[in-house]
Amino acid sequence: VQLQASGGGLVQAGGSLRLSCAASISISLVNSMGWYRQAPGQQRDFVAGISRDGVTNYADSVKGRFTLSRDNAKNTVYLQMNKLKPEETGVYYCEVRTIWLSDFWGQGTLVTVSS
Repeated sequence: VQLQASGGGLVQAGGSLRLSCAASISISLVNSMGWYRQAPGQQRDFVAGISRDGVTNYADSVKGRFTLSRDNAKNTVYLQMNKLKPEETGVYYCEVRTIWLSDFWGQGTLVTVSS
């Protein structure tokens, strides 16, 4: 399984970005997909996820500002990030868990939020 993440970049605080993650596997074989953030020197933290049934969940810190959606035809998930904060700077990784409970990670996309 390969994951292609894109959409990162430099944005001012309060701005928006949309991340995309395209999977080489059919969504029908996916148990869940999600996004994680890793700041420099920090652990990788959960940001948002979507289940096989389309149920989304978010880290408390991003609720109301981030929206995760999925395009089944394109095997792609999107993370719309609004009102970004400087502390949300980091590398964002896409993760897929297949129906066989194997996990795969994308290469990451860098998001820099300037103050």
